[in-house]
Amino acid sequence: MENKYRIIDTHAHYDDEAYDEDRAEVLKQIKEAGVEQLMNIACSKKSIETTNNLTLEYDFIYGALGIHPSDADDYNEEVRADIISKVKSNKKILAIGEIGLDYYWDENPDREVQKFVFREQMRLAEELNLPVVIHDRDAHADTLEIMKSFPNVKGVVHCFSGSVEFARECVKIGYYIGITGVVTFKNARKICEVVEAIPLERLLVETDCPYMAPTPYRGKRNKSDYIEHIIEQISQIKGIDPKEVNMAVNSNFSNLIRNTK
Repeated sequence: MENKYRIIDTHAHYDDEAYDEDRAEVLKQIKEAGVEQLMNIACSKKSIETTNNLTLEYDFIYGALGIHPSDADDYNEEVRADIISKVKSNKKILAIGEIGLDYYWDENPDREVQKFVFREQMRLAEELNLPVVIHDRDAHADTLEIMKSFPNVKGVVHCFSGSVEFARECVKIGYYIGITGVVTFKNARKICEVVEAIPLERLLVETDCPYMAPTPYRGKRNKSDYIEHIIEQISQIKGIDPKEVNMAVNSNFSNLIRNTK
C-alpha cells in the first residue's frame, strides 16, 4: 500500500545481517510504499563496502561512509584511502558517517582512541567537503567540543539523546537533530522536549533500521516506511499538519547535502 507521505530516511542500515534473508523484498516493498530516498550509513570496515554496493545497485539508495566509534580501532590509512576513493568515484556517497563517540559500552575502544578517530574523520569530511553523520552516546560534552573544533564541517547528530540545551548548542553551530522512532515511545519525555524546542527547520527524520522501530512496531525489525509514525508524532508535538512536517524534513535533508561534492 502506498504511503501518504513522501519519505526520505536519512539514516538506515540495510546492509545489516537482519536483512540477509529478504533484503531485496524489503527494499522493493518500502519503495512501493512511498520511500523516495534513503541514506544507508556505514559503521564498520566491512559496511563501507556493502553500503557502497547498495548505492550502486539501487537507484533510491545513497550512502555515508565512515567508522563507528565502536570500531575505532579499525580506522587506519588504508580505510581512509578507501573512503576517499569511493567518494571520488561514486557521486551517491553524500556524507562521512557514522562517526563519533560512544561511552556507553565498557568494551568499546579507549576513549582517547575514539576521540582521535572522530577528529580524523571530521578532518576527512572537511577535506572532501561532505557533511557528517554523528553518533553520540553518553559523550555529549566531548562530542560537542570536537564538533566545535571543526567549524567548516556541518551535519546531523543522529538518534539524538541529549538535552534541549545540548540540542540548541548543536543547532547553533549549524547541525541538524536526527529524530528516530524513540520519539513515539511512552517514556520518551526528553526527546519530545527537544522536538518541541528546536525549530522544524533543524530536524531530520530517520529510522536507524533495523533498530529503533517506532510504536506500534517497537521491538520489531524497523524499516523506512515506518517513518510515517515519526512524522505524525512530531506534528502532534508541534501542533502542525503532518504534511508540513513531511515537506520540511525532506527540504532539510536537501539543504544538508546541497552544497557538497
